[in-house]
Amino acid sequence: MRRPAEIAYEFMKERILEGIYHPSQKLIENDLAVEIGVSRNTVKKALLKLEQENLVVLENNKGATIKSFSLDEISNYLKIREVLEGLIAADAAQNITDEAIEQLEMILSEMKHHLQTMQFDAYSQGNLRFHDVIYRASNNQQAVDMVRIIKQQLKRVQFKTILVPGRNENSFEEHYAILEALRSRDPGLAEIQLKKHVANVRHTIINHYNVLM
Repeated sequence: MRRPAEIAYEFMKERILEGIYHPSQKLIENDLAVEIGVSRNTVKKALLKLEQENLVVLENNKGATIKSFSLDEISNYLKIREVLEGLIAADAAQNITDEAIEQLEMILSEMKHHLQTMQFDAYSQGNLRFHDVIYRASNNQQAVDMVRIIKQQLKRVQFKTILVPGRNENSFEEHYAILEALRSRDPGLAEIQLKKHVANVRHTIINHYNVLM
């Protein structure tokens, strides 16, 4: 059975990552306690954990605020992710199995269907699954762990990029190029294609920051 602090933490974290709670929004402990059905002290414990994950900011006498990332912070996170994802892809290319390649092919086929039917949420979920297969194929789990942290920080912003005109088609083409590099078991090409993909995500966010935020 989950403890109240875990319930409160997961409740708030989900709403932060899904964008229900907005960047710079104040979180009122009493209101949260009533909404979640826990004590105010339990809410405090959950907020401390969210602060450790850089999702909220806690200030004395000011309470909790949803973390808001500047454009420079987002760009820097994605530059770091670009390097790490390249390392992961290069390693995965040398270790990926035929079964994993088949999984990527199936996911990409589903993603194509989701684009054609304008199911963008489903496309984004497929995107996550696609990358997860690559992460599992890599032996560089330290890099994978760091990438997962960065992706969690930027989830609110990155999921919206698919709504930018033209980005969905470009995203699909980039994923197809990644698959082809992995299928050829070419570490250098896999690294290039994955880094190109993340760089394009970064450029999309920079060029449409005001709309996405």
